[in-house]
Amino acid sequence: MTGGVAAYKTVQLARDLTRLGAVVDVALTESAQRFVTALSFEAVTGRKTLTDMFSAEGSALHVRLGREADVVCVAPATADLVARAAHGRASDLITTTLLVTRAPVVLCPAMNDRMYAHPQVQANLAHLSDALGYGIVGPAVGPLAVGEGEGPGRMVETSEIVAHIGRALGRDPDWSGRRVLVTAGPTREALDPVRYLGNRSSGRMGYALAAAAWRRGADVTLVSGPSPLEPPIGVELVRVESAREMFAAVEERIGEADIALFAAAVADYRASEARDDKMKRSDTGRELTLSLVANPDIAGDTKPLRREGSVTVGFALETSNLLENAEKKLAAKGFDLLVANDATEEGAGFEVETNRVTILTADAPPEKLPIASKDAVAEEILDRVTGRLTGRGAAAAPGRATAPDRATTRSTHRP
Repeated sequence: MTGGVAAYKTVQLARDLTRLGAVVDVALTESAQRFVTALSFEAVTGRKTLTDMFSAEGSALHVRLGREADVVCVAPATADLVARAAHGRASDLITTTLLVTRAPVVLCPAMNDRMYAHPQVQANLAHLSDALGYGIVGPAVGPLAVGEGEGPGRMVETSEIVAHIGRALGRDPDWSGRRVLVTAGPTREALDPVRYLGNRSSGRMGYALAAAAWRRGADVTLVSGPSPLEPPIGVELVRVESAREMFAAVEERIGEADIALFAAAVADYRASEARDDKMKRSDTGRELTLSLVANPDIAGDTKPLRREGSVTVGFALETSNLLENAEKKLAAKGFDLLVANDATEEGAGFEVETNRVTILTADAPPEKLPIASKDAVAEEILDRVTGRLTGRGAAAAPGRATAPDRATTRSTHRP
């Protein structure tokens, strides 16, 4: 941590990482100690806070820190730190550690908006990102220190930093630079300006898949129907409402996707004609007859548009004859993998945080996974996609692979 007013957030960051199971060593510059005391970090990490560059325990402290780190995060990173890091200075514990480490580095700039906009600061950040492969997270736009107004310069919130640290730890060479398309959530088919046909999907499974693919290093687009969930950090979110809107969004993007994950619960039918005015019971009487027409088959109708060599995963939620219906869908839609689950099983299906799925392929027996959180299930699914990617040797999209990104050569453990 360097000396900026955003330092108060870093205590929460250290606490969050520790609670997730990380071993967190905190190094403070001299100026950082003017904002937050070493004791604050010791209280939330349970480890000694590091401030002295000239400390030695078997080896120089910066050498030990640099070698042991799985990821280095500088938050906040002041304009001064950005300049010293960009020019390879070794003037304190943080900059010396940066020179030693070969772990991925996550840098979180925080400064006044005028300082951030200065051409030299921008050049320094570009060098750190392009030449050294540092991950630059932020800054956010919003209120700055008292009297400084608003603008780009705030350190991003700790949840976003944690997510980027997760991506640095979880980056997988087989996924880096891949384009991933995910559909999620329900669709709503209007009956009138007030009512619609829909289902109980929350989108949780699709959102978990999008977040997991991003952590592995992919460039992810999430096409989502109405969902109350927070958008996954780092993911491009395309919001749609109806099945036809989702079809149009997928049709436009699927030709560029290395991996497509069709996790949305799409309405099969819509009203043949949605009314312009709200239907009133006094007008319709005790019975209401609706005329429905079929919606597009998003996965099936876009099959000819899939990129050659891409991997496609479908989902089947059933209430009976799970494997029989899933096998038919696997063949009919040309999926590489199909993830099936029973909506009537406790702890699976809609509106719950867990799932129990069976994964089907055309060339192996069905694989039933134990019940687990949807985040854990997402990782299991993507592990099996990795096997398909490596088996086919599908190339990343031209120009998408990262340059000297040190994160691609480090640990692939996922938090």
